[in-house]
Amino acid sequence: MSITTTSVRQASLQDGIEIARIYNWYIENSTITFEEQAVAGSDMAQRIVVADKTRPWLVMEDEGKIVGFACAVRWKLRSAYRYARETSVYIDRDYIGQGRGVALYESLINELRQTSIHVLIAGIALPNEKSITLHEKLGFKKVGELQEVGFKFEKFLDVGYWQLKL
Repeated sequence: MSITTTSVRQASLQDGIEIARIYNWYIENSTITFEEQAVAGSDMAQRIVVADKTRPWLVMEDEGKIVGFACAVRWKLRSAYRYARETSVYIDRDYIGQGRGVALYESLINELRQTSIHVLIAGIALPNEKSITLHEKLGFKKVGELQEVGFKFEKFLDVGYWQLKL
């Protein structure tokens, strides 16, 4: 399937249901996210509400259907972290492996390059070679690893951290 029919735009509150649909598959079937309970569309809309230039939420559409989303959220609440953002990208499972994740993530990074944000941080539950490959392709560098800090599906999980200086 060609990605030439896709477009990327700012997420709206009405996109919460479709974003939750995509995200809930990962919650229920993977360790890519450490959330353990499905989220409602209204919960996702509340996350989108705080979006701004330095905390964008983007969606990718293919012929009008949302097939992925990417976002940048505050790294930590203390003021000294104000120039850092944690990034995420999720693609509908039926559209994985077609270049959409790269295109959507590049859009997010390019938006953030136009702001005062200095560094992007990606936490990757390990092992996850596909996510590592994606991040390194986009210029992220591994900066550390925490052992057994997550617990999902009855096992402890390591998390690696990658960052991209803008």
